[in-house]
Amino acid sequence: MNFKTELTRKAKQVDQALQSFLPPEDAYPPLIHQAVRYSVLGGGKRLRPVLALASAEAVGGDTAIVLPAACSLEMIHAYSLIHDDLPAMDNDDFRRGRPTCHKAFGEAAAILAGDALLTLAFGTLAKSDGAAPECIIKVIGEVAFAAGTKGLIGGQVVDTLSSDEDTDVLTLEYIHSHKTGALYRAAARAGAILAGASHAQLAALTEYAEHLGMAFQIKDDMLDIEGDEKVIGKPVGSDQKNKKATYPALYGIAGAREKATQAARSALAALELFGGEADFLRSLVQYVINRDF
Repeated sequence: MNFKTELTRKAKQVDQALQSFLPPEDAYPPLIHQAVRYSVLGGGKRLRPVLALASAEAVGGDTAIVLPAACSLEMIHAYSLIHDDLPAMDNDDFRRGRPTCHKAFGEAAAILAGDALLTLAFGTLAKSDGAAPECIIKVIGEVAFAAGTKGLIGGQVVDTLSSDEDTDVLTLEYIHSHKTGALYRAAARAGAILAGASHAQLAALTEYAEHLGMAFQIKDDMLDIEGDEKVIGKPVGSDQKNKKATYPALYGIAGAREKATQAARSALAALELFGGEADFLRSLVQYVINRDF
């Protein structure tokens, strides 16, 4: 398996499905649909939906059944970025090398685009044809939990109220495991559940995703300091400017790098239950901690 080729193939599969699930940009009222498509289709690594597809493959499932759930996770991720970029939050002007949604369409449209995507995500999730109804219901609950106050929203709240001057390690871990890690966990579990994973397989993929999400976020924190703006598509130093709680702020670059390495090792260890069917997931760990964007 060539990892990069397979990653590209899976990302394209997700992009094609997203094109069909998102309303056309000329549908009335066009402003909101233009803002939605601009935010979802304007680039991105598609790691969360790819993780859902790869988790299904690891347990011998059909990825076609998982595609709606995979796309719903990308919609939720996109909505969270739209709101995260708003002046009331991180006040960022660029995302993925382009003006952020509120800069391109105005703050009101950006807020509504985020709301629309969160709503559309659950409508899309319900279209998981081919999976057992009880599995679809379970995944809807899993994704709702991950996107709510016990997951992404909870992490965002604590992140917004925290600064690197007064944040301890436990608070920082809470922010990372909820704001970022919750969707990674939901992605792996959604793919596995819809594909009929055993209890042991689901437990292993859950642990894997939790460590993968942590490694991803720590690396993201590091790129905000040492990344290349032209490569990552947004200005570096925004975390420091906004006094965000990050691993480099608490541990320094070297300490943060070691924490990312530890998370990666733990993610790989969680896959010991699997054979070659999980090789893509293993390569994904290395991709996450070695990426430059």
